[in-house]
Amino acid sequence: MRAIIVEDEIPAREELEYLVETYSGIEVTHFFDDGLDVLKFLQEQDTDVIFLDINIPSLDGMLLASTISKFTKRPYIVFTTAYKEHAAQAFELEAFDYILKPYDEKRIAAMLSRLEAAYKRDFAESKPTTAHSIPKGQQNEIPLKNSSRVNLKKNDKIIVTDVNDIYYALASEKVTLVYTQQEEYTMPMSITEFDSLLPESQFFRCHRSYTVNLTKIREIVPWFNQTYILRLRDLSEEIPVSRSKVKAFRQIMHL
Repeated sequence: MRAIIVEDEIPAREELEYLVETYSGIEVTHFFDDGLDVLKFLQEQDTDVIFLDINIPSLDGMLLASTISKFTKRPYIVFTTAYKEHAAQAFELEAFDYILKPYDEKRIAAMLSRLEAAYKRDFAESKPTTAHSIPKGQQNEIPLKNSSRVNLKKNDKIIVTDVNDIYYALASEKVTLVYTQQEEYTMPMSITEFDSLLPESQFFRCHRSYTVNLTKIREIVPWFNQTYILRLRDLSEEIPVSRSKVKAFRQIMHL
């Protein structure tokens, strides 16, 4: 897994490099202190993750991340900044994390662990699955996407649940949290894997970390950069629609 660090303060850059090398197997390949130089680099080379300061010359970190978010192949972005006020915008850009300076070593270590796990998961999911890649005898264990029921897990029990009772699902590190009106369930799988259990006509992956039951939406609220926040019936949770999903969401909801 390769990374670049975009930071114009040498002490902060060196500290972050040390923490990345100490707490992960991520290889830091390049350093930049200017946003335009990063864009030029990405036109010719790929990287897996960008540790990105916001206050940098030429093109600030937010504008740079906004540009990168339009790429077909997007690296993970971890903002590293002294400014708290950009966190909401960073979330909208689907940043992997938002780290405040001065760095907290335990916080960095935990983020790096999640980052490596996410990379392994997403890399595996990008590979096409064929019948030949499924162990013999397990072909019949593939879940049916249009099933009206799904098995949810809680306290070592398996709860057979009607998909109509599911409000939304949330990616949380190596598991997926699934919410009904009354309960929270923990599924030992990625949110992409959990999506494969749900009917496409009813559930929509509105964000890298969220899948929502379209029939449970009570209110669609305009938000940053022409995106939306979804409010659900019976629950207080607000679900974001990321910019990359807005067009599809508008088509589905006839907006």
